[in-house]
Amino acid sequence: MRVLVVGGGGREHAICVKLSQSPNVSELLCAPGNGGIASVAECVPVIATDIQGIVALSREKAVDFVVVAPDDPLAMGCVDALEKAGVPAFGPTASAARIEASKTFSKSLMREYNIPTARWASFDDVVEAVRYLDGQSLPIVIKCDGLALGKGVIIAQTRAEAESAVCDMLEGERFSEAGRRVVIEEFMEGREVTVLAFCDGETVVPMPASRDHKRAFDGDRGPNTGGMGAVCPVPDYTPELAARCMDEIFLPTVRAMNAEGCPFKGVLYFGLMLTKDGPKVVEYNARFGDPETQAVLSLLDTDLMEILLAVREGRLKDITITWKPGAAAVVVLASGGYPGDYGKGYAISGLDSASDCEVYHAGTARTGEGYVTAGGRVLGVTAVGGTLTDALENAYRGAAKISFSGAHYRKDIGSTTKELLQYNG
Repeated sequence: MRVLVVGGGGREHAICVKLSQSPNVSELLCAPGNGGIASVAECVPVIATDIQGIVALSREKAVDFVVVAPDDPLAMGCVDALEKAGVPAFGPTASAARIEASKTFSKSLMREYNIPTARWASFDDVVEAVRYLDGQSLPIVIKCDGLALGKGVIIAQTRAEAESAVCDMLEGERFSEAGRRVVIEEFMEGREVTVLAFCDGETVVPMPASRDHKRAFDGDRGPNTGGMGAVCPVPDYTPELAARCMDEIFLPTVRAMNAEGCPFKGVLYFGLMLTKDGPKVVEYNARFGDPETQAVLSLLDTDLMEILLAVREGRLKDITITWKPGAAAVVVLASGGYPGDYGKGYAISGLDSASDCEVYHAGTARTGEGYVTAGGRVLGVTAVGGTLTDALENAYRGAAKISFSGAHYRKDIGSTTKELLQYNG
């Protein structure tokens, strides 16, 4: 099969690497791709949000199957447009992708179908939103309603900080259309866990649980980012919790989407908080997470192409998905200044030295002399090991061998998870 992957980040690199290993894939393309993806796929300069361009490319290249990976093209109806043009595609329709594209939609869904989540309210009027803050306890969470590259969440510690966040979103230009409506919700205490799940509209097959690290700096300090690292699996997501999540969250979500007339087919991302009252939904995403995907897919033993086809064709229950033993860890190397302003075009050295790792390119470009930086998150150094400690040591050993001007990365990825492992004996 000739397969096209839409997107150009670390997640797409991991997907492309996995698909390149499939005997079902004879040719692999990526639009727009990046410097690293070019080593396993033909990169074509069509941006992911150019929906008609993606459709035209699929026809021109006689593509047999398209994997739409990022949130924006899914929300814009890329899968709808491809299927209408007769091109089989993996991912949810625009209607189903609202579960990520609109927090008001997803929160309303959870309220209507009794899926556990934080208390919340939604506003598009700044006066009403600020008035609502008066009766709320601190800290409190302020979220853009729409897509904001993982950065549209503010955990306000003070009343003044909360009001500033509300005004910044509703009246400022920082988040553009994504912030025209805000969701204000209670702060939930506990440990966060991500569970990615394949879903064909009826059957749900969870992948091993992972833990992302969103804050820019060690100790979970600094602003939110798209993700500075991840580990998989996590010991506090026990089989008992997994069963409870399936009964109380995963299956009810899929049934709710069916009841709303927008069946979900693709990868459904469950961002969970393990609270003292049980697991609750922090957020849904309508696709593979980044950088969780780099860790999770490192442990996948089954042919990814077979899974994607089964999801689209509604026969997920008929296949068996298996996973390798051990653990995986991702350390993200970011540009200096990220998630704020940062420079580009800095030469990257040491990539060949990290031979024990899979180095996924997120923001790179290929030049005649090698690779240069081209984004905020530049590389995801990913390693596996028999234990989480082994995987982390391997990933950090690889990260230390790579350098570029201004490079920074967190030194404490997986630290809380390792503490849990020690505590559990």
